[in-house]
Amino acid sequence: MRQVLLMKVFVTRRIPPEGRAALARAADCEVEHWDSDEPIPVKELERGVAGAHGLLCLLSDRVDKRILDAAGANLKVISTLSVGVDHLALDEIKKRGIRVGYTPDVLTDATAELAVSLLLTTCRRLPEAIEEVKNGGWTSWKPLWLCGYGLTQSTVGIVGLGRIGQAIARRLKPFGVQRFLYTGRQPRPEEAAEFQAEFVSTPELAAQSDFIVVACSLTPATKGLCNKDFFQKMKETAVFVNISRGDVVNQDDLYQALASGQIAAAGLDVTTPEPLPTNHPLLTLKNCVILPHIGSATHRTRNTMSMLAANNLLAGLRGEPMPSELML
Repeated sequence: MRQVLLMKVFVTRRIPPEGRAALARAADCEVEHWDSDEPIPVKELERGVAGAHGLLCLLSDRVDKRILDAAGANLKVISTLSVGVDHLALDEIKKRGIRVGYTPDVLTDATAELAVSLLLTTCRRLPEAIEEVKNGGWTSWKPLWLCGYGLTQSTVGIVGLGRIGQAIARRLKPFGVQRFLYTGRQPRPEEAAEFQAEFVSTPELAAQSDFIVVACSLTPATKGLCNKDFFQKMKETAVFVNISRGDVVNQDDLYQALASGQIAAAGLDVTTPEPLPTNHPLLTLKNCVILPHIGSATHRTRNTMSMLAANNLLAGLRGEPMPSELML
């Protein structure tokens, strides 16, 4: 009887149960997991990926030339449990003929919900209010105390009107937003029609918006997009929210804008680095709300993501069409 050669798969983290179960059922694969909730050290990743046919990774795993070299010629598929792919050396991956799977669409709603939650939390100063209740600062009802900014009759600017940007606008519209602006590589008239959103330049969006939500991909063009010039153009009463990638924002410039009162407040679900050091200057500011990159953190979404990532990997290994393949 001929011995069946199993394909080696390496998984860089403890993933949600549905994805893990799908991999366990694959009779043609030998699966090894880095069985931890914490990121895998580079040396362990190099060891684990050596000789692997498939790699299932996370956005916190930098898959560069060094890792690809460690993997060797067997590596045929990389499946990332994320929408973003800025952690992958795509040019090098393409050169080696490796297929890439990713998880678009399935986390759109959860991330949009988080963006709206973060915007409301920031503009209505909820962390400050909660702290005042806890520390005894709440003495009586005061007309001017803890006043924030409301969405009714406001102008909302969205940087990147992709799937998530549209989902955010769809959720904000019922709050009585008067006007939507957006910016990006090019106008998207069909997508914008639902919100009567106007395509404007980035400086115009900064200057005219009461609330700005960054929902674009991280690319060479968007890295550092929100910098000193951007914040200087914003209104003093404006609120800035970033749920895309930390590197889209120059955090030193954001700190100066917040500390000087150049803008009213900021809410961040993404930072550089992640995690943000506990002594970072942004964490000293009352008008800055920072979350630990939890945009897609619902049980249903993470399970769906893990299942899609597993199915992408298995389909790629078997030479079949992936449910969600990034075409390189």
